[in-house]
Amino acid sequence: MKAYMTNGTGDFLTKLAEKHPQIDIHIMSSGAGSLAYYEGVEKKLFVAGRTYEVIVQKGDIKEEGFVAMNNIPVTEEGRPVFEDRFKNRKHEVDQFSGFQAFRLLRPLTGNTYVVFTQWESEVDYDNWVNSDTFKQSHAESPTKPSAYFADNPFLTTYYMKKDDE
Repeated sequence: MKAYMTNGTGDFLTKLAEKHPQIDIHIMSSGAGSLAYYEGVEKKLFVAGRTYEVIVQKGDIKEEGFVAMNNIPVTEEGRPVFEDRFKNRKHEVDQFSGFQAFRLLRPLTGNTYVVFTQWESEVDYDNWVNSDTFKQSHAESPTKPSAYFADNPFLTTYYMKKDDE
């Protein structure tokens, strides 16, 4: 399955979603701007967007919630190790309070994977990140992350944009 995303103004992205009501486009916003995301459809709507392959999927993306995207540049030779690490995780995240959805997204161009998680609230996300379960799941890696990171990972966060916003 493919996933697509692009950045833009909230108004522009909302109008784009309205032009394609048959596609479930999720609009998210942050202090830095807005993002549109959809998956499963083989039709690329975004001219300047990014396309990903969904490697791991848990839960359904909801219309409300908080989204954290860990953007992780991975070296070419590190891709199999990186993906294997996620495929073989115990996935405790989907049992954590407030969890809604998880996606591991492989870029079709470039080297930056996206680890997409959606939560009922930012507090739920913070509780996960500060939990012993999170610390244990990130400590169990047999390979140090720096062995396959091409650059420093970075986090982007969003709130799902409601139709009336």
